[in-house]
Amino acid sequence: MKTLISALFVLSFLLFNTTVYCVENDNPQREQTLQIVSSPEIYDLASSWVAGYGNLNPGRKIELRLQSEETSMEEGTLYLLANNHPILANEVNAWKLIIGHDLVVPVINAKNPLLAEINKKGLTADDFARLISEKADWSLVFNNTPNTPVNSYIADNQNVISKIARFTKTDETSINAAKIGSAAELVSLVQQNVNAIGFCNLADVLNDRKDAFTNQIIIVPVDKNKNGRLDSFEKFYDNPAALTRGAWIGKYPRELRGDIYALAAEKPTNQAALDFMAYLTENGQELAKNSGYSILSSAQKAANMVALTNPVPPSDPGKNPPPMSTGLIILIGLAAISVFLILLFAFNRNRSNFIESEDIEITPALNEYSIAAPRGLYYDKTHTWAFMEQDGMVKIGIDDFLKHITGRLTGLKMKSPGEKVRKGEKILTIIRDGKQLNLYSPVSGFIRKQNESLLTNPSQINTLPYAEGWVYQIEPVNWAREVSFMFMFDKYREWLEDEFSRLRDFLALSANSNSVVFQHVVLQDGGELKDNVLADLGPEVWEEFQTRFIDTSK
Repeated sequence: MKTLISALFVLSFLLFNTTVYCVENDNPQREQTLQIVSSPEIYDLASSWVAGYGNLNPGRKIELRLQSEETSMEEGTLYLLANNHPILANEVNAWKLIIGHDLVVPVINAKNPLLAEINKKGLTADDFARLISEKADWSLVFNNTPNTPVNSYIADNQNVISKIARFTKTDETSINAAKIGSAAELVSLVQQNVNAIGFCNLADVLNDRKDAFTNQIIIVPVDKNKNGRLDSFEKFYDNPAALTRGAWIGKYPRELRGDIYALAAEKPTNQAALDFMAYLTENGQELAKNSGYSILSSAQKAANMVALTNPVPPSDPGKNPPPMSTGLIILIGLAAISVFLILLFAFNRNRSNFIESEDIEITPALNEYSIAAPRGLYYDKTHTWAFMEQDGMVKIGIDDFLKHITGRLTGLKMKSPGEKVRKGEKILTIIRDGKQLNLYSPVSGFIRKQNESLLTNPSQINTLPYAEGWVYQIEPVNWAREVSFMFMFDKYREWLEDEFSRLRDFLALSANSNSVVFQHVVLQDGGELKDNVLADLGPEVWEEFQTRFIDTSK
């Protein structure tokens, strides 16, 4: 019965849509003006897009205006915004489409005397801040280096300047770098000066084929986690393809990367809006490239075109479809209902051959924004957390990242009250269907209490990891020192980005030999990880995850 009611609802909806479409098209079609609003950072690009589309479609009317201070959207208006615009944060339910990429890069001369040291250690955001300060000198970045003044150049582009200011935590007016209006001139200045550094869009330093960097130009590697060395997952600067891929899976600083979005309050049905966004996805990419932005990949273009598919047939401004009579509409509806009822009867007779459950579970995507992390806790690299209570006892548990990785737990192995533990010592084993991970203590001390409810209901960790899902109460013996090695909220969030970068690489390697793993991750072109990513994978993948993500962090 439930199936019948649902099916009749769907059929009624389709019939209603057909009727409305036909009745609406009895009237002459009116060509409406497409309203477009652009954020200031990409207004020049938006103007180029509008002009280019207008040249190809002279009959279409488009009005482009600059976004004012408002942070809410108007219905029926299309917005073109850079990724840091407040509307993106405020209008979380808006329909959006990625129409370009924005990547700002620091570049140096390939003959820089410190190149070997730079490639070994990379530069941190603080290092870059020193190199754009009033007394910029390479000796401020590398100790035991002769005083060598730095010639700093930055593209005279508001988007580049804003990104560098946010990345280095420097006021835009305090950036002591020469503003260069021409990308070609900036590249030439860096090529001529071995001690120079420049900041520009990635597209500005690509060769004609876009498969390598411009002659004698090196992208400066960023020590994103600020540990004084370039880790293996931070080494992706050899060519544009590796850099671009690394950026869009989270390895590159978020302040220097971004997307360009087309937004609307809901998916546009106006054919002019759909056609314009299709133009941005295809023909408009050349204009984006010429403006210094990174273009969409072929897979992203294909995904956009699917997202733009409109069930309403495209209109021809010069022709009106022939009207459909009410009698013909009724006949079509009755015929459709008759066919549907016959098919439904046949289906019910054979229902025993099908799965009985009508519940479909949609697994959400997994990324750093889906991880809960309450403020006030200390987080450890072993994916555990700690919190000192008023009585001096320290509660510990596992973080939300790990429970999203494993899926619902089916068992635990816990230590008993009274046992002494050291920081980095195995303290808990979490189990799912026989597969397990060993976790290590973030602090040293004596276990005074275990959460006994977890022994009978281990999945409590999955639902409330920071509340009822706590694991132990520990009397600490070296809290003041050990807490200095943990993260507070902001640093933990930054560290999670690196963890997701490593996770994608880990799954990519596993996918080469395991087709099941491949189903859990799309490694580029805007793909997402699947929630509970290890849940259905074999014990060998769990063992490898243990080695790469937990054992190396204790």
